[in-house]
Amino acid sequence: MGNCRSTETSIPQHNGNAHHHPSDRRWSDRGPRGHHRQPELASMARVGSRVLRQSTASGGSGGPTPKGRLRAHKASTYDHVHEMVERSIDGCHESNHTGRGGSARNLSGKVGLTNLGNTCFLNSSLQCLSNTIPLTDYFLGYDYRGEINRDNFLGTGGALVTSFAELVKHLWLGSDASFRPTAFKSSLAQFAPQFSGYEQQDAQELLAYLLDGIHEDLNRVKTRPYIEDADCDGTNDEGDAIMAWSNYLQRNQSIVVDLFQGQLRNTMKCRTAGCGHINVKFDPFMYLSLPISEACNSLDDCLDLFCEEELLTGDEQWYCPKCKTHVDATKKIDLFMLPPILIVHLKRFKFSASGRRSKLDKRIRFALNDWDLSKAKRSEGGTDPLYDLYAISHHMGSVGSGHYTAHAKNRFDGEWYNFNDSQCRRIDPAKDGLGSASSAYCLFYNRVERVPHARSGHVEKKTIIRRQSVGRPELWPHLQRAKATEWKSVRANDFAWDAAQDNGAHTQLPNISE
Repeated sequence: MGNCRSTETSIPQHNGNAHHHPSDRRWSDRGPRGHHRQPELASMARVGSRVLRQSTASGGSGGPTPKGRLRAHKASTYDHVHEMVERSIDGCHESNHTGRGGSARNLSGKVGLTNLGNTCFLNSSLQCLSNTIPLTDYFLGYDYRGEINRDNFLGTGGALVTSFAELVKHLWLGSDASFRPTAFKSSLAQFAPQFSGYEQQDAQELLAYLLDGIHEDLNRVKTRPYIEDADCDGTNDEGDAIMAWSNYLQRNQSIVVDLFQGQLRNTMKCRTAGCGHINVKFDPFMYLSLPISEACNSLDDCLDLFCEEELLTGDEQWYCPKCKTHVDATKKIDLFMLPPILIVHLKRFKFSASGRRSKLDKRIRFALNDWDLSKAKRSEGGTDPLYDLYAISHHMGSVGSGHYTAHAKNRFDGEWYNFNDSQCRRIDPAKDGLGSASSAYCLFYNRVERVPHARSGHVEKKTIIRRQSVGRPELWPHLQRAKATEWKSVRANDFAWDAAQDNGAHTQLPNISE
């Protein structure tokens, strides 16, 4: 993608006498570096997947439990992780903060990242992920090491997530105004060698590889069964989508699935006279790549274009299983189920027929708060799809000479900040025209659910991340806890659910009253 236009870009010199920046620190569990042990940051306590709740009845497989006694339960959300980080971050940050004034919450998350040499694409992406609060809380306060899948040949044995956790730690608990992500870049290059050099790269491609790598390192499924999704005909979309999601969870369970992954409905229809065969598949997605046309003025326009029916002819013909040949067909993609964290990629870069790459600098408007996707979502299940923007990755300039920056909303003071490599400054969203930009490349939204406050009872916005597993369908996005009784009837009436389908995870409806 050419060279970065950042004024601080410098290609590091590799030699035996290389000087290490003071912010290039290591965790204690990574061991010494060179001949001198690097300074370490204090960590906060970590919690696991179990929470303590008061028992409401006595008895159980573990013997009698007096009513009111605390008992360990499998957590259904990551709320306990978020609460622990919120309580602990001040004390932990102040332990690392020597000789500098100001409270911890005035400093956390406002750390720049040094440009290592055309790495502004990396810095922009990392700042957006750092301000994805449920992800950051997971790496700051959850026992993520206990979930590392060291036997997964598709992962790095934990090297990537350990390095990412170190990076997050410095951005939220460190004492420096900027940090050099040298160690992280090295770990990333081991997983994705195309990022090993110092050439400008695409931020969206980096995000895709990074999230995929984090998922593979943390996939809670140790043995993946072979499962082939059945072809559906569109007559039972809700049930078919649930079955497809169940199949997916039998192979993929991680914080990345819980946070970022939703489901698309892909409908193909044969146009041969007398056939009209319809094939529907439900595919997982981790981000939406939306096209831009000259007629697109808003993000909703781009989404409408993404969902438009497409005619497949010529070299793009579809193989119809009923006609048993390639035929003209229509293709339509719809949003079926949306994730708690929605990443939207605007397809600003395109290739011409001759292979030449160009960029669309079209200004696109997008909502900062309460982006309502209820008209676009086709499933009747799940929570209301209302989204608030919290981060943006920008690309400015041309294909051959461009620069990435980021905007992000701080979790503590609620203010927006501009991240330009090692520099971080507060901005005014209204004056900076944050809701409309020709440089916006990747938009990060979190879904907000309106729930009553535990103490005051006042309705507040909250992003709830449910910890999904095959055995707890009431936590799937299609069937949240409020719809547990609906799930029971759907499952009994629509599916032949047995141990073989469920990989032996369970043979009866799980206890959804717990």
